[in-house]
Amino acid sequence: MDIGTLRGLGTALVLVAFVGLLIWAFSGRRKKGFDEAANLPFADEPKSEKREEKASGSKHE
Repeated sequence: MDIGTLRGLGTALVLVAFVGLLIWAFSGRRKKGFDEAANLPFADEPKSEKREEKASGSKHE
């Protein structure tokens, strides 16, 4: 087996892994988990709104 064949097999392996990753990422079964993960930065937003209201209320007084 020469180096060209090994490189070709390596490229084919990476292509298969990439296609598998795409199928996993865009699978309908993963949507709920990804939506929950996408909303994690906003999980504590109501607390920060209360802080802003208190801070703005004290500035106006």
